[in-house]
Amino acid sequence: MKKIIPILLGLFLLFILPIQSFASTFDEVKWLIQNDYVGEIKGDLNRATTIDEMIEMLDPYSSYFTKEEFDAFTNSIEMTTVGIGVVIEKHENGILIVDVIESGSAYKAGVVAGDIIINVNGQSIVGLSIEQAQALILGKENTTVDITFLKEDGTQTTKKITRIPFSMPNVTSKLLYGNVGYIGLSSFSENGTTLVKNAYTKLKNQGATSFILDLQNNGGGYVSTAEKLIGMFPNAPYAYKLKTSDNTYQETSISQNVKFPEDTRILVNRFSASASEMTAAALIDQNAAIVYGENTYGKGTMQSLYPLSDGSYLKLTMAEFFGPNGTVVKDIGLKPQVVTTTNPIFKAHYDSITKELSKYKESKSLLEVPVSKTFKITFTKPVKEQIDANAIELVELGGSKVDVNFEVNNNQVIVKPVKPLKAGYQYILIAHPTLQDSHGNALKSGQYIHITVE
Repeated sequence: MKKIIPILLGLFLLFILPIQSFASTFDEVKWLIQNDYVGEIKGDLNRATTIDEMIEMLDPYSSYFTKEEFDAFTNSIEMTTVGIGVVIEKHENGILIVDVIESGSAYKAGVVAGDIIINVNGQSIVGLSIEQAQALILGKENTTVDITFLKEDGTQTTKKITRIPFSMPNVTSKLLYGNVGYIGLSSFSENGTTLVKNAYTKLKNQGATSFILDLQNNGGGYVSTAEKLIGMFPNAPYAYKLKTSDNTYQETSISQNVKFPEDTRILVNRFSASASEMTAAALIDQNAAIVYGENTYGKGTMQSLYPLSDGSYLKLTMAEFFGPNGTVVKDIGLKPQVVTTTNPIFKAHYDSITKELSKYKESKSLLEVPVSKTFKITFTKPVKEQIDANAIELVELGGSKVDVNFEVNNNQVIVKPVKPLKAGYQYILIAHPTLQDSHGNALKSGQYIHITVE
């Protein structure tokens, strides 16, 4: 329901470099690594002769930026750039595409999430950092780039893609059936929390009584934004626990004047990383929301940006973060409270709806029905010929009510969707107690059934 190249952003804090005197930028970078870096150094810094050699000894989230590369990096966080329109993450086989923007040129070229970029303009990018790969993929407006993709089935394909400028909306929102407010956050941009609060207020004014916050495919961004977003949950006073090279401490969230309900549902997937994982860990550890989806990415480290004396920047891993109760994120990710094997929006919306149907009876699910399916509901008594349009509702989960026609045959109601159902989607069919028998008597209780489409 939702994302550039935004890179799959890592968490970072912007620190000011302590006043020091260095003979060169190389010595400056070396000093910072020796004093602030948290993680394994794979090699001997004293044998390195270039900055790139030192960076190669660090984890994949530490990088060196020229001034131009840094501008592109910050633009990606704020969701504006000139590129092909994909969200990417480092992968052992190259650069993994975790999301494709519908308004971007990659989408038009048939690129899909799960494709792996292995070559750009004839140059292998296997082993390159996110920033190095991004520098090759980004470029001037209306120029082209030749990209070779490794598909999930093992085949390779090369496409010539035009770079175009675009600014992606960082927050999307809509009111789902059942007065459920849906908010999707694509990146923890500087104004991310403000955008979420605005969306919340808009949905609340439209009648939303419960909420779903979607962090799927969200690779992170600013730590301060995560601290503020966590502060929108009434039972989440703490944001994370942080372990640096010389200290471990607990950080509080930043309380906001707008608060989500306690039963707010959070959506994550394997591409939810960094600030997304920080947020999910805080909410799980403090029972401040219900997290749905699949195991998250497992980044669990925090980076700082250091402005260097020549105008370049160093992004350096300087800490590992945990949930407020010490829940480990690094390398293993977070397991949601409700694990799903399909898009978690289906289960989250279903639970939001059925929570309000506590006096209704749940019937056995209908699984893998065809898109042309019609539904037959059988009652113990003959049903009134004229059925109120709202007495029986078919709802697309993650969406709204579906148009249907009714046919009554004694004690059976046949529900026929006006349009074919959507393959791979899920639905809920609800018979409300306002439905009347042939004598005008209402049902004693309503009933509902969960439906999946093949």
